[in-house]
Amino acid sequence: MNLVEHKKARFDYEILEEFEAGIELLGHEVKSLRARHGKLEGSHIIIRGGEAYIVGMSVPPYQPQNMPKEYDPERSRRLLLTKKELGQLAAADGQKGLTIVPLAVYNKNSKLKVRVAVARGRKKYDKREHLKERDTKREMERTLKNKN
Repeated sequence: MNLVEHKKARFDYEILEEFEAGIELLGHEVKSLRARHGKLEGSHIIIRGGEAYIVGMSVPPYQPQNMPKEYDPERSRRLLLTKKELGQLAAADGQKGLTIVPLAVYNKNSKLKVRVAVARGRKKYDKREHLKERDTKREMERTLKNKN
């Protein structure tokens, strides 16, 4: 079950490959995400120095009154991946036209995980075509349901 989700990612991007990564968080950030506060829209993953970081993810304070003044909700957070996965992501990051985007933050055995995808951006006409396909599929399902 997703705690925080990037809802438009599958519409804006063509997903090529997905990975599961751990995320390095502070205690109050974990509480905030478990309370379903946070945004993944506009965030992406960068690879620097053999490590992956999520940039642009917003995690508001769990209790704003108890937060230190220097807390930055937009700070970059390190992702925990294997060396093999980091190598695959670094290779994809180097290719033109590909980007690495977070899809969702979710609970797995009391740990918070991030679903990360290597994706290619869709053009406007691709998005229109995707909408048409979805609508025709929905219409077909509706007519089959009515026949039964």
